[in-house]
Amino acid sequence: MANRRAGPRRGLRLAACGWPRVRAMLCRGMDARNQPPQLSPTRNAALFRPRSVALFAEGGDTRDAEVIARNLAAGGFSGKLYACGVAAPGLEPVGAVGDLPEAPDLAVLCMPEPALATTAAELARRGCRAVIVPGQAPDLGRIAAGAGVRAMGPHSFGLCVPAIGLNASLTHLAPAPGRLALVSQSAATTRAVLDWAASEGLGFSHVVGIGGNANVGFATTLDWLAREPGTGAVLLDMRLIRNRRAFVSAARAVARTRPVVALRAGGRGADGGSGIGEAVMDAALRRAGVLRVAGLEDLLAAAETLARVRRTRSPDLRDGDRIALVGNGLGLGRIAADAVVKGGGRLARLDPEAGACLRLHMPDAAPAFNPLSLGAAAGTRLAEAAALFAAAPEVDAVVALHAPTPHGDDAAAAEAMVAAATAQRGRSAPVLVAWTGQETAAAQRRAMTAAGLAVFDTPEAAVRGALHLAQDRRNRAAAAELPPREVLDLKPDRASVRRILDGAMIDGRLALDEEESLAVLAAYGLPTVPCRRAAGPAEAADAAAMLRFPVVLKVLSPGLRHKSEVGGVVLGLNSARAVSEAAEAMLDRLRTARPDAPARGFLVQRQAAGRALELRLRLGDDPMFGPWIGFGQGGTTADIAGDEAYDLPPLNLALASQLIGRSRAAKLLAGYRDWPPADRAAVAQALVRLSQIAVDWPGIAACSINPLIADAEGVLALDASFTLRPPGETGVLAIPPYPAELARPFRTPAGEVLTVRPIRPEDAAAHAEAFRRIPPADVRWRFFSPIRELSPALVARLVQIDYDREMAFIATREATGETLGVARLIRDPDGDEAEFAIIVGDEVKGTGLGRFLMERLFEWAAEHGVRRIAGQVLSDNATMLAFVKKLGFALRRSEEEDGVMVAERDVAAA
Repeated sequence: MANRRAGPRRGLRLAACGWPRVRAMLCRGMDARNQPPQLSPTRNAALFRPRSVALFAEGGDTRDAEVIARNLAAGGFSGKLYACGVAAPGLEPVGAVGDLPEAPDLAVLCMPEPALATTAAELARRGCRAVIVPGQAPDLGRIAAGAGVRAMGPHSFGLCVPAIGLNASLTHLAPAPGRLALVSQSAATTRAVLDWAASEGLGFSHVVGIGGNANVGFATTLDWLAREPGTGAVLLDMRLIRNRRAFVSAARAVARTRPVVALRAGGRGADGGSGIGEAVMDAALRRAGVLRVAGLEDLLAAAETLARVRRTRSPDLRDGDRIALVGNGLGLGRIAADAVVKGGGRLARLDPEAGACLRLHMPDAAPAFNPLSLGAAAGTRLAEAAALFAAAPEVDAVVALHAPTPHGDDAAAAEAMVAAATAQRGRSAPVLVAWTGQETAAAQRRAMTAAGLAVFDTPEAAVRGALHLAQDRRNRAAAAELPPREVLDLKPDRASVRRILDGAMIDGRLALDEEESLAVLAAYGLPTVPCRRAAGPAEAADAAAMLRFPVVLKVLSPGLRHKSEVGGVVLGLNSARAVSEAAEAMLDRLRTARPDAPARGFLVQRQAAGRALELRLRLGDDPMFGPWIGFGQGGTTADIAGDEAYDLPPLNLALASQLIGRSRAAKLLAGYRDWPPADRAAVAQALVRLSQIAVDWPGIAACSINPLIADAEGVLALDASFTLRPPGETGVLAIPPYPAELARPFRTPAGEVLTVRPIRPEDAAAHAEAFRRIPPADVRWRFFSPIRELSPALVARLVQIDYDREMAFIATREATGETLGVARLIRDPDGDEAEFAIIVGDEVKGTGLGRFLMERLFEWAAEHGVRRIAGQVLSDNATMLAFVKKLGFALRRSEEEDGVMVAERDVAAA
């Protein structure tokens, strides 16, 4: 839909910027903190920002109801409060649902499940849209679906929104207002965090106890928090994720604009001690930009840091792990230095000029610069030194260390630290404080905490806080990292793979033999060793002669997981007789060792020549996050080598390279002593090909490629196995794959064929270049406000989209990569409406491209349950208004903004 003003200038023309959420994304980088809360009469709004609350208690034990009643009454909630079956001052008593003078937005139901189902249905008929269930309710998901309400629970701790005075929870302490949000499944953990926060003077925007996660879970809550301007950081206490794809999508949306920290207790026991489940969760959280912590102590340290530290450095500093240590004694500095190194951080190194400046200001300091000791009499100079370190460009964070002293004024030193932290400006690095001691130091810590400093009682805790900042920065930067333009052009032979998989299912097998497995890999362009199947020893000898010697002989037996354990692999066979004899001996060994695993023949392979690095690539399935990909050193000792890094499909080349870099094998690929470097790019391509197999064939449960040998010439798969899922079972990726099947050609009246396809991260550079072609004078028509350049963060947001909840179709010249038009649609996660925006280039105006792009959006919307589409157009943009009318949009004046028209239409009207 082009803005069709006449004129010779070329550029992208913006037609409409959508509702405020789309325009905020385009003009402010989707920073929810700059947006006013958009309150709509949805079920989520009724839950998280209700105007009225009703509490219902029934059954013998009313203790939970009494606690919630007291908390509701004492919270200062400005809306109406009702209670049935329990009494508290400030709660208007009612006898039953029918006695309510109005339909409450939110109800808290403390009752057994049979009464719960009846009450929820009655409330829903009255117009109530959300309930909280603190008690048992094994069938809560079905009850909520049947009633048509949002249900938080079972075993929910409840909900606190201090900014509106809502405390519908089982807390023993009312949380103060603040910018932390806590989302937890454990009531015990929630109470512990709230008690600690009260002592630290930290407040909360939300405390959400989702409990059993039967209906309202992490994804729903995170979707709400992503649009809440009062939330500065989010803490997650997780046990179970029910909707993996919705969770990763929502977590990524929040992490784009604020830190998200996650704790999962009991994970090691959940996967039998293998550690794979924990590693896969790490991979999922890393892809979402979420910081994972190991325990409650780390969660509290992260909360202290993220709630208080002023992030004044520019966002282009990527690592953030160069830490400077300064204290009033060398002992604490050495303890902190050990903690930095152990935690994977770096001790900051000052350049000579900065060191000379510091020495000029601190002439009596210890010779070492990091850690720097000012001596016991440092006093207020500790704050001065911390400020000097913070101003150095080589420093990402400062940890100031203080031990009680027999002389000087420790209270004055604490006051100086507050003053120095308050005065931080510009590019100063954050300062964290380790103020040790208890008898005399506790009061000083409380004073600094009250002043807003991040204060810890040990050097190790303060260092952990600094490392949390660094890891959070890395995670969020990696989640928003833009890959280069290069896309691996895969043209798999899917028909061959379908024949292989269908054949196995017809045979009743859930395992492919090695020949079939290698054929699947070859169909996806992964180089495999030449091989031939043989029915028996004689046929194996003939096959070897055709392949040329030396050869490798392997037994084919689907029930045999490790052929080498029964002598099922023989190397270096140099004659047909040697092959025949080896095959006979192999059959004898198999009959003796594994009579339950009969042979289905042999596989004869040409033996790979030369030295090469053995690697293992794996595909598996995690109960919580679904398919995963593993990479590390291969060979027969792969299981005990302990070298495997994990990620989730889909992978592109950039993600595959990062996966390789997290393994120890990466150093071997770079070359080691007499081992020459291997082709790392070929290994990355192999990972992308395996990832595409996982995307294309959800019926595949597992795959192992071991070994995949790598050298300077490339890679070669020598052995592989595939396991299939039972009939009717399919794997679900946690991250939606690129929907390449949605691509369509568009022919202009002049005969040029453009490709209209979904946007992908590799389009980042072309997207930024297209924006630069917009003349500055036309920016108002396109963005309703001046924008000179798209920031890298905004470009990332525009090209890294969640294909389940939003779509952006781009029109491109594939030969040059030039972007000529973009149409975007963002769904409301809590409803069936969506917001649109569209841009086309001047050179293709009048070709029908704008209409074609919008029609593709209409088709996608219909397939994804969107019923209504809306957008905004400036009221003086007559050409645009005429165009949306032709597309069937109805127009009305915006009630929120002067000079803006709202365009709306039903998808079914297409």
